[in-house]
Amino acid sequence: MLVTGGNRGIGLAIAQAFAAQGDQVAVTHRGSSVPDGLLGVQCDVTDADAIDAAFAHAEQEHGSVDVLVSNAGITDDSLLMRMTEEQFTRVLDTNLTAAYRVAKRATRGMLKARHGRMVFVSSVVGHTGGPGQVNYAASKAGLVGLARSIARELGSRGITANVVAPGFVETEMTAELRDERKKEILGQVPLGRFATPEEIAAAVTWLASDAAAYVTGVVLSVDGGLGMGH
Repeated sequence: MLVTGGNRGIGLAIAQAFAAQGDQVAVTHRGSSVPDGLLGVQCDVTDADAIDAAFAHAEQEHGSVDVLVSNAGITDDSLLMRMTEEQFTRVLDTNLTAAYRVAKRATRGMLKARHGRMVFVSSVVGHTGGPGQVNYAASKAGLVGLARSIARELGSRGITANVVAPGFVETEMTAELRDERKKEILGQVPLGRFATPEEIAAAVTWLASDAAAYVTGVVLSVDGGLGMGH
């Protein structure tokens, strides 16, 4: 299996959860170190040739990729009036177009095996929107249409495609938030806390498991109720 952006944060928690189950896990990275027990494959997800090379490396070491978790993503926040075209297109390319690229490459082996699991990591912001996040919200919302189209197109071949939409998660990014901002966010979350990366990983591993074999085209929110009703 392959997790993009699996060397840190939520991606690392996902990769480690699969490894704990005994799965052979490859993770893409952009030159960072990779923890023991995971196969690191250097890859720029905005480069189709780099993606092909990363898959080839993973396939050589572990065999065909039967589970794909498209997790790699970036933010580049700015108010709409100040956001440049480069800011918008760079976030869309990394978060959404890259998901298309890795899904397309993974399909090759999954079609041959007539089995596969694709999970796309979106965000509650894709449902609710966020000030200063026109680019990020658009990219994360786009993953829903991408996954549901794949679910309809490839379902007859035993391939499922689903989305996990996390809310606010305890990561290095949220650790840097000011106390006032944390209090403001938590006031909107019915469960009154941030998620742990492991809670996001649990949703992803379930969607990739045999227990979820009849689940496809679903958006599974893991957000403490923040996006309820969307």
